[in-house]
Amino acid sequence: MSSSGPGGTARREGIALGSIAGVPIILAYSWFLVAALIVAVFGPQVRQFFPNLGAGAYAVAFGYAILLLLSVLAHEVAHALIARAYRWPTTKIVLTLWGGHTQFGDLRSTPGRSLLVALAGPAANFLLALAGYGVLRILPSGTVGWLVAAVFTYANLLVAVFNVLPGLPLDGGRIVESAVWKATGSQERGTIAAGWAGRIIVVLILGLLFIPPYMRGDTPTLSLVLVAALLSGFLWMGAGAAITNARLRLRLPRVAASALMEPAVSLPAGSTAAAARHLAEQHPGTAVVVTAATGQPEAVVDRDALASVPPGTAEQIPVQSVARPLAPGAYVPEAAAGQELVSYLAKLQGSEYAVIDSDGAVTGLLRQAAVVTAVTGKPARPPR
Repeated sequence: MSSSGPGGTARREGIALGSIAGVPIILAYSWFLVAALIVAVFGPQVRQFFPNLGAGAYAVAFGYAILLLLSVLAHEVAHALIARAYRWPTTKIVLTLWGGHTQFGDLRSTPGRSLLVALAGPAANFLLALAGYGVLRILPSGTVGWLVAAVFTYANLLVAVFNVLPGLPLDGGRIVESAVWKATGSQERGTIAAGWAGRIIVVLILGLLFIPPYMRGDTPTLSLVLVAALLSGFLWMGAGAAITNARLRLRLPRVAASALMEPAVSLPAGSTAAAARHLAEQHPGTAVVVTAATGQPEAVVDRDALASVPPGTAEQIPVQSVARPLAPGAYVPEAAAGQELVSYLAKLQGSEYAVIDSDGAVTGLLRQAAVVTAVTGKPARPPR
């Protein structure tokens, strides 16, 4: 798989807008869908209130889209600045269809710091709503500026309140996560609890949106159904992703080369198929790894190919003829475990890896399928 530098990644994700405090800002192409929707919905309403504006009403609606974008940017920058204060590696801010997200690198945190970073975003929106309210007190009511300021104020207030709801993927989910993390000492268990809280919030939101109309005998409008489907789908998938990732992280400590390998013995390159057969008979159920003159593992004896060699010719056939070659560098230490092991194997080709001890001697054979099963909790798919 090919990789590209930061510039190529940014172009695939959207438009690079520069950086704030050293954090790159990227405007995702999906944001333009939001801008178009805002113009289409609010443009006619502005024109209705201010007929003299004509087509300029759509420019006002687009101006609101820009203000909303700046509100989302302030939300994400607040996350990034507090994270920087704790020396968290902050790789980028992406402004998307659903608002935005701040991406962090690998880090070690605490429940309190995680909570403060998460709540910094809604706090920024509360401040913007307060500033908008101050502008409303100054502007004369009934003007274009007053209408834009009012929409801006209430939108920021709604974003702030919505984001502090206690469930992932919302920022308020960190409240649940931090509480469970503090009580159990496990961030992953906190994340799982917060993910389920997020799913409960989805159910409650759907109930609040649809039960009252049905109780009044009304039929929900198409726009309400579409908004509810998009919002609940986004939240449900985000909560599910958080739960899945947390469960994966819980399993990682149990992913160790020494625990997942099958036993193996080594055989020097240049040996014969007869020597491999003799070694396999001495160690039933054990893999035979062929090593180079330097001791580096380079192949694995294929038992089916070895069994097909006639006994009378085994002394003349080199062991390499009945062995599968290992990818270059496909060997790992017995002590390799957790994220370190998974990250290292992800860089290697092939699906088999020799396991060596501290002296460099072969002690086992690790198969990719065993690692995948241990990480995901599901059997690996057989190759097609």
